[in-house]
Amino acid sequence: MERAFIENQKYIKAKKRVKKIKGFYTHFAVYIVVNIFLSGIIIFGLTSGSDNEYNFLKAMSNFGVYATWLFWGIGLFFHWLGVFGSNAVFGKNWEKKQLEKYMDDTKL
Repeated sequence: MERAFIENQKYIKAKKRVKKIKGFYTHFAVYIVVNIFLSGIIIFGLTSGSDNEYNFLKAMSNFGVYATWLFWGIGLFFHWLGVFGSNAVFGKNWEKKQLEKYMDDTKL
């Protein structure tokens, strides 16, 4: 009985984890699609002006093209941290492996 309960708890926890990861990847896909669309609209708007102030390359260097990418990207980064945590960068055993590596190094 207790074993079945523990297995059920593990399943529920794993299902929540998979849902979080799926949510992040959905967020990332929406980020890419929407930002490409917005950048295209901004570039088109800048290059099709009646004053011909912007050509394509000058429009590409306009901060408005990248502003949404930047600020939404900051939010996406924090979503990534929330889903994968700081262990995604260094891993759970990173510090231990580094200590062992430098202790085995004979040059010290």
